[in-house]
Amino acid sequence: MRSRAGKPRRVSCGILMALHTKAKTMLSDSASQLHMIDILRRKRDGGALSAREIEFVAKGAADGSIPEAELAAWLMAAWIRGLSPEETRALTLAMRDSGEKFRPANLGKRTVDKHSSGGVGDKTSFLLTPLAAACGVAVPMISGRALGHTGGTLDKLEAIPGYRTALTLTEFEEVIARCGAAIIGQTDQLAPADRKLYALRDRTGTIENPGLICASILSKKLAAGLDGLVLDVKTGSGAFMRKREDAEFLAALMVATAESAGTRTVALLTDMSQPLGRAAGNWLELVECVELLRGARPAWSEDLRELSLILAGWMIHLGGRAETPEAGYTLAEAALTDGAGLAAFFKMIDAQGGDVSVFDDPAFHTPGATLEVEAREDGYVAEMDTTAMGWAVQRTGAGREKAGEPVDPHAGILFHARRGARVKRGQLFATIYATSAEMLAEPAELIRKAVVIAEKPPRPVKLVEKILTLENAKEFLAAHGSR
Repeated sequence: MRSRAGKPRRVSCGILMALHTKAKTMLSDSASQLHMIDILRRKRDGGALSAREIEFVAKGAADGSIPEAELAAWLMAAWIRGLSPEETRALTLAMRDSGEKFRPANLGKRTVDKHSSGGVGDKTSFLLTPLAAACGVAVPMISGRALGHTGGTLDKLEAIPGYRTALTLTEFEEVIARCGAAIIGQTDQLAPADRKLYALRDRTGTIENPGLICASILSKKLAAGLDGLVLDVKTGSGAFMRKREDAEFLAALMVATAESAGTRTVALLTDMSQPLGRAAGNWLELVECVELLRGARPAWSEDLRELSLILAGWMIHLGGRAETPEAGYTLAEAALTDGAGLAAFFKMIDAQGGDVSVFDDPAFHTPGATLEVEAREDGYVAEMDTTAMGWAVQRTGAGREKAGEPVDPHAGILFHARRGARVKRGQLFATIYATSAEMLAEPAELIRKAVVIAEKPPRPVKLVEKILTLENAKEFLAAHGSR
């Protein structure tokens, strides 16, 4: 080696030995063969996995080289032992990179999406997507199906005759270019590792884990090449993360992980102590959203309307169309009021093969059986076990117990009383629509057990409890560590 002046420069033996050792270690790491059983044992025993080991798991899930039994065992080990923020980031990026990616540069707009951690009656996508698109933001939304007690965006959209959720990435881009937005499912090539692990989590009881949830959500979203992402993280009795501190940890983890991958991200902690809006079920939820897009403002949908506008406001802000999220809210509300949002929604449905005429056909809704559930006593609706109510919706036929099972587009539940409402014995509380008469009794009993009627009204709960950006997300993770 020579110095800048051209004279030889001595290198100590210690430095040479250190360089030799580092090179030897790197060579050994890259050449050593990985075995799934070793990775399983390490995670089972509470050890941390390297990025290379996690990439090995993601690749094996994507190409089928790792058997389902071993993947299921790994998921359970990760669920029990937890994933560190570093492991979560490695899993997110490995699943993102396990297949093709959508590259939206040709759209000429900033691309922003939203994702919810899951809830009952959670249908904001059908409002905020067309509202953001009407305000000039491109929304490439890649969504999922029913998971556990929560409904699936794709299952709901497929209640519309002809609607195609399976588009190629070329078709995806064409619809967004024409309509400003498109909502599809994962293609076989897009984040295939997540596609495999997502289905296994539902079948192995490994859903409620912050690292696995974070990686699953973000791998799909980051594969879409987003400029911005708005996260709706639920807390309360109907959320996967019921405790406030768990939900906040998940929100902070997702914000920090997405930002580290170059996507501007914000997370809102929102209430899921009761179903969002009035309807829970596939076709029923679409009808409620179209009513709002047509200008209706019923009291039972006010929380749905407000949350959708708040989320859309953040999307419009991150999309560069508003200086602040509050200004974005104002633009979104204008698009809701003047019908631009409805026009954008129907244009997107039509572009993806859906028949919008069914929204004007009262005879289209054809449930197999109907049952009205009445309040059992006088008082205030004080509490709801919203997860139990989600399972009630699932048992009507609106959800599935196994991956790949069909769902009934017309099954579901309409709720006629909100948390805090004063009810009288015999008053209509819910209407159940089921696939058959035999499927009415179980959801009715689940609803009765899920609701607490009390003499006094409950304390009000904020719709949006906290907003996390990169700064306070990093502070939270530094203070609370991994879980």
